[in-house]
Amino acid sequence: MTQAETAARHPFEQLTPDVVMDALEGLGLSCDGRQQALSSYENRVYQVQLNDGQAVVAKFYRPARWSEAQILEEHAFAAELVAAEVPVVAPLTLNDSTLHRHAGFLFSVCPRRGGRPPELDDEEVLEWIGRFLARLHVVGAARPFASRPALDLPSFGREPMDWLLQHEMIPLDVQSSWQRKCEEALALIAQQPVLTGAPSDIRRLRLHGDCHSGNVLWTPVDVPATAGPGPHFVDLDDARMGPAVQDLWMLLSGDRAQRTYQLSCLLDGYEQMREFDRRELALIEPLRTLRLIHYSAWLARRWDDPTFPINFPWFGSSDYWQGQVQMLEDQIEAMQEEPLMV
Repeated sequence: MTQAETAARHPFEQLTPDVVMDALEGLGLSCDGRQQALSSYENRVYQVQLNDGQAVVAKFYRPARWSEAQILEEHAFAAELVAAEVPVVAPLTLNDSTLHRHAGFLFSVCPRRGGRPPELDDEEVLEWIGRFLARLHVVGAARPFASRPALDLPSFGREPMDWLLQHEMIPLDVQSSWQRKCEEALALIAQQPVLTGAPSDIRRLRLHGDCHSGNVLWTPVDVPATAGPGPHFVDLDDARMGPAVQDLWMLLSGDRAQRTYQLSCLLDGYEQMREFDRRELALIEPLRTLRLIHYSAWLARRWDDPTFPINFPWFGSSDYWQGQVQMLEDQIEAMQEEPLMV
């Protein structure tokens, strides 16, 4: 493969440190030459030191994933949240825009915000996060997204399954059993109208969309910080329409008793600010199942990005897919159990 062919296949290989610095310098930010790549697989994110002693975070979007309109809609949502004093890290407005273009890449620049992962076994921490999620959802419920998609069965379940089968990503010795379990799981998910796109009594709203502990940074009360004490949310890249419980369930872990306790603490905080529809608890396992299927397709679609084989060497083997079959079996069983009750 020639260098030109490699660059065309892997656009991020053209994103050198010099390109990153030139992009920021073009916005009037004077860089001192130091930059650090931050953990991100979907996009490329760098912490860049400025000559004034400050640091910013530059995010270069994966080409062809989101349209400009969809990215700007995410930025507008972040601005609404900031205006409502919800602690999110929003893009800076530079040269009258939050979205910029350089060397074929779309990128944004955010202020750097420190923090550590939240202690999700701490009742006070969970309640605090619950309150802030409720405030995020109050803003999210004010109007729908116009350009960004919904979290639903067609896009997170059916389409990823079909893509994996059509592109023969699953070893033949596992393919039929995986497909059978997928079909069984999707049939159960289809019983939830809000996840099919059908009319539903459960409301869809604008969500964070990927609210796991890695996207919640915690600042202890006794540590001075520009973001203030408590949680602040980062990375709205997966923001989309969906049920409120999507932003809660990824913060739960452990056995059923532990998850019930964690959920109870989250909702104790959440319902201080916004009512929560208990019918949404029946969506937790269907949403977990959709994420499971979507994740496998995401890895497969990104496999030509050199960072993926390096960081996910276990993906694609017969053992991996046998494990997925077992996880789907577990999810089919979980979806037929009574939902968590708090």
